[in-house]
Amino acid sequence: MKNKDAIVFFRWIALCSVVVFAFQMASANAATATGAGSSAAAPIYRTWAKSYLRATGSIVEYDSIGSSAGMKKIQQNAVGFGATDVYPREEDLINGDLVVFPIAITGISPIINLPRIQNGQLRLTGEVLSRIFMGEISHWNASEIAELNPDIVLPDLAIKVVVRADGSGTTYNFADYLAKTSQKWKSTYGVKTTIQWPDGFGSFKGSDGVSKAVRDTVGAIGYVDYGYVAEYGLTAIQMKNSDGFYIKPSLSSFKSALKNSEWSAKGKFNNTLTSKPGKDAWPITMGTFVVFPRMAKNAEQTAAALQFILWSFFNGDTLVQENNFVRLPDRVQASAFRIMTSIRDQSGMPLNMELMSLPAVSKGE
Repeated sequence: MKNKDAIVFFRWIALCSVVVFAFQMASANAATATGAGSSAAAPIYRTWAKSYLRATGSIVEYDSIGSSAGMKKIQQNAVGFGATDVYPREEDLINGDLVVFPIAITGISPIINLPRIQNGQLRLTGEVLSRIFMGEISHWNASEIAELNPDIVLPDLAIKVVVRADGSGTTYNFADYLAKTSQKWKSTYGVKTTIQWPDGFGSFKGSDGVSKAVRDTVGAIGYVDYGYVAEYGLTAIQMKNSDGFYIKPSLSSFKSALKNSEWSAKGKFNNTLTSKPGKDAWPITMGTFVVFPRMAKNAEQTAAALQFILWSFFNGDTLVQENNFVRLPDRVQASAFRIMTSIRDQSGMPLNMELMSLPAVSKGE
C-alpha cells in the first residue's frame, strides 16, 4: 500500500469508527456540552451546535470570550472544552494536564472602510501593514501606500486603527505574521495574544467588536478571521505573500498555505501557518484548536463536550467549508482522533467508549 493510500485508508478507519464509538457517560446525552474561547472560531461552533441539536437533541453552549480566556476556563475546569487559535505552550499543557488538537484552518484578513474602494482592491505588504499598526503611517494617501496602489485614488483620510482589547489568538497569529515581515515589529511588540498598542487606537473585544467598529468607522483598518468578512459585509485587501505575489484571502489560498506546511507534510500542528511558501498561499493563515483535560475531573462535563466534538469531526466537513474554514489534512485528522480517544476519567479508564450509532447530518442541513 502506497503512503498516500495508507493515509486515506487510516482516515477512513478512524472516521468510520466514530459511527460505532462515542464518548458517553451514563447521562452524557442529557448533559449540555460547554465550551469557551476563540471568537474567530465562534461561527463554526455555532453552526455545529445547531446541527448537533437537530441531530441528537443535545444542547451546546459556547462562550466567545477570546483564546486567552478560553484557556483559563479549561484550566479551571469551568467548561467541557477550551478553544484557542494558538497552540498552547508545552508547560501549560504539562502543568494543566491538557491535550490539544486542531479542528479547522482559516485565515486572518486585514479589513478596511474606505470610500469607493472595492473588496480586494487595495494592496499592502507586510512591512507597510506593520508600520500602520505601529502608528507610523497615519494617512491613507501616504506615499508608502500610494506606491503599492498606483491605479487607486486614495483619500486624504486619517487611518483609524481598530484592534483587539482582549487576549486573542487572532492577535497572536497576526503579530506572528508581522514579526516575520518586520524586524522592528518583532523587536518592539513581538508575538503575543495581547499587545500594548499605540495610544489612539480603537480597542474592542472579540472579532464581532472589531468587525462592527471597522464597518461603522470611515477610514478604519482592523483584522479579523475571514469568516467575518462575509458575515459583516467587510472590505478585505490583497496582501503580498512570501513568494512576492499579491493574493486575496480565500479558502483556496488558505489551502495553498496549508499544503506547504508541516501540518500536511508531517501531521504536526504545533507551528503557525503564517508566511508559508507558494505563489497562491495566503500569508496570514492559521489553525484553530480545542483543548481538553487529559484526565477528566468532571467526567460528565468532559464526555458531553467530547461527544460533540467527535460528532462534529465525523459530520463537519461540509459545515466547515460553509463557514469559510478549511478541513484538516488527513494526517492531522488521524492524529486528532488518536488524541480524542486517549482522554481518560479519574480512574485512568477511557470515558465509557460504548458501541452506539451517532445520528448524522441530514442532507437538508
